[in-house]
Amino acid sequence: MEVDYNPMDFPINAVHDQDLDRDLEGVDVKDMRLEAEAIVNDVLFAVANMFVSKNLPCAVDMAYINVEIKEGTRYCLELTDAGLRVVGFAFDQVGSGCHSQYHETVYSLLDSLSPAYREAFGNALLRRLEALNGDDQS
Repeated sequence: MEVDYNPMDFPINAVHDQDLDRDLEGVDVKDMRLEAEAIVNDVLFAVANMFVSKNLPCAVDMAYINVEIKEGTRYCLELTDAGLRVVGFAFDQVGSGCHSQYHETVYSLLDSLSPAYREAFGNALLRRLEALNGDDQS
């Protein structure tokens, strides 16, 4: 039998699933914008205002969050794999000299900035525990 092509010219997997490649490529990569949105949703109850910046650049490895604590002070936070830190003292502003230490969690960072956050968080925790206790007694 005579063949007019070389089988080595064809890829082993002729069917290519691009969606599968995208899923595999992103397995270990966090999208910091999604992470930032989750952080905002988690602690919004305990601050005056908090949102992911739409004006500062957002990347797979970095996002910016604007927060106004209950005491009225505004901050711009940077979120990276290293954690969260204050990088500015106004919304959407990154100051070259005001980078603070990284915090592993938003709870730790807000706890260091805001006594009112600490109180709101403690009150929310107490309400949840009381609700659980009430459910157990029913």
